[in-house]
Amino acid sequence: MHELSLAAGIVQLVEAAAARDRFRRVAQLNLEAGALVGVETAALRFALEAMIPGTCLDGADITVVESPGIAWCPRCLTSVAISSRAEPCSDCGLYPLQATGGTELRVLDLMVFDD
Repeated sequence: MHELSLAAGIVQLVEAAAARDRFRRVAQLNLEAGALVGVETAALRFALEAMIPGTCLDGADITVVESPGIAWCPRCLTSVAISSRAEPCSDCGLYPLQATGGTELRVLDLMVFDD
């Protein structure tokens, strides 16, 4: 379950930001997980909830926004929506496509308190 190591990395990233920017608590954490990143969002949420007690994220509301997969088709010279890297172009059937979006797992923003 690589979501556990991803959650640990997210917690470390936010804790480092708290030390650097001098905030004590996070009220809201907004994440983006692309459709092609290979993360099960429910498992990521579960892992985060298990890791945040005692950190600046303790009690934070965590939102994971799922972004769609987008790929470039060199035959059609256009972008197409995909939900898996194994999908061919929906217009011409070409495979493989070059993934151009939905490959990110990132922190979008935080709402923090310095109390």
